[in-house]
Amino acid sequence: MKTAYKFRVYPNRQQDAILDWTLDTCRHLYNNALADKKTAYGNGGISRSYEDQAAILPAEKKTNQNLKTIFSRVLQEVLRRLDKAFKNFFRRVKAGENPAYPRFKGKGWYKSFTYPQSGFKLDGSKLTLSKIGSIKIFMHREIEGRFKTCISRKTTLENGMPFLYPS
Repeated sequence: MKTAYKFRVYPNRQQDAILDWTLDTCRHLYNNALADKKTAYGNGGISRSYEDQAAILPAEKKTNQNLKTIFSRVLQEVLRRLDKAFKNFFRRVKAGENPAYPRFKGKGWYKSFTYPQSGFKLDGSKLTLSKIGSIKIFMHREIEGRFKTCISRKTTLENGMPFLYPS
C-alpha cells in the first residue's frame, strides 16, 4: 500500500532563493524541451521521445551552466513530466476527446520538482536535498517504511512556506 506524507519545510532565505531558482530553471528546461519537440515535428515530422531528449541533456549541461547546479535526476524528471503530458494528450485524442496541447509554463505555473529514488535524505528534523542542502522540516508524524520519491512543491500560504511530499 502506498502512503503519501506531506511535511512542511522551513528553508532559510538562501535556501528559499535556491528552491525558487531550481523551480525556475526546471520551468525553462520544460519550455525548451517543449519548443524542441514542436520544432522537430514542424520541420521534419520527427517525434522526439523522452529518451531522445534525455540523451541530449548531458550536452545541454555543458553549454548551460544553470543546469549543472541541479541534480541530474531532477532534470530527467522534468523531461518525463513533459513526455507524460504528450502521452496523455495523444491518449485523449485517440479516445475522441477534445484535449488541449501541452502548454508552455509561465512564471508561477511550474510549482514542483521531483527527486526520484535518490538525491535526498531524511535525518531527524533535517531534509537534505542534493545540490540544495539541509532544510529544517517539521515531522508531525513518523514515516512507516522508507520513501522512494521526494516532491518539493511550492505552495502559497500566509507566510509562503513550501511543503515537501515524500511518497
